[in-house]
Amino acid sequence: MEGQFQIFSGNSNLALANEICQNLNVPLGRALVGQFKNGETRVRIEENVRGSDVFLIQSICAPVNHHLMELLLMIDALRRASASRITAVMPYYGYAKQEKKTAGREPISAKLVSNLITTAGVNRVLTLDLHAAAIEGFFDIPVDHLRAAPILAERFKQMNPMNMVVVSPDTGGVNRANDFRERMGASLAIIAKQRPQPDVSEILEMVGEVKDKMAVIVDDMISTGGTLIEAADLLMERGAKEVYACATHAILAGNSAELIRNSVVKKVVVTNTIPVSAEQCNEKIEVLTVAPLLAEAIQRIHKDLSLSTLFV
Repeated sequence: MEGQFQIFSGNSNLALANEICQNLNVPLGRALVGQFKNGETRVRIEENVRGSDVFLIQSICAPVNHHLMELLLMIDALRRASASRITAVMPYYGYAKQEKKTAGREPISAKLVSNLITTAGVNRVLTLDLHAAAIEGFFDIPVDHLRAAPILAERFKQMNPMNMVVVSPDTGGVNRANDFRERMGASLAIIAKQRPQPDVSEILEMVGEVKDKMAVIVDDMISTGGTLIEAADLLMERGAKEVYACATHAILAGNSAELIRNSVVKKVVVTNTIPVSAEQCNEKIEVLTVAPLLAEAIQRIHKDLSLSTLFV
């Protein structure tokens, strides 16, 4: 695409936005993103964006509703300021757990959020590791859905793992775990679980051999930590030598970081799609950056180049 490109960010993950800008050697666009005294979100773009190719970085993480509203209002402001194209860069797509109805009289929240983002005026979406790949289809605009698996797998290769088994903590994550297994040249185990209620999991059974092996639990997100800790306990009971875990999105709700610290898990490797606070980042939690990956994707989108090499 001809012309200049500019990068703006809401308040959800300013550290990642600044790191992406450093990788691209461009300044972060100036914008006022705050609140009025009555609690309503206030937005004003403080740079000329007329005719620009604009990339707006915002994870829909806690406080989820507030950061979603920041994203929508910033998109609207950029559109009304005559930006040529607006790409919503959402390292973490919130409300993704509700991508289908599991009972009567429930919303499909992930679809509603996609409708809101599209209606606000965005032209395309760039995101990482959606909870369900079907969410791509909720948009009628281009969606570039990147994976953090290469970054996470490279970190585990540096540990020189011997006799590894990759574990999917539920049946829904088998494809994700199998992709990771292929990258590591390891075997695969699958844990079957059910959720009697939201944010509560109950392990039923496991398929695969983990005895005397280094087990690596692979998931897309760590929310309460309950699934991870239960899976780790089961793996140790089945004779695993040690248990590691990796996930793209470190939601770490409530006291989950402390629960992980006190668990049998040796190390949890996550990325910075969601900011991890100093209080949460204990000796068992390691954070990798996705800034170079997103920076490369932004540059390729701006220049209308293929992103296929980023999916390998």
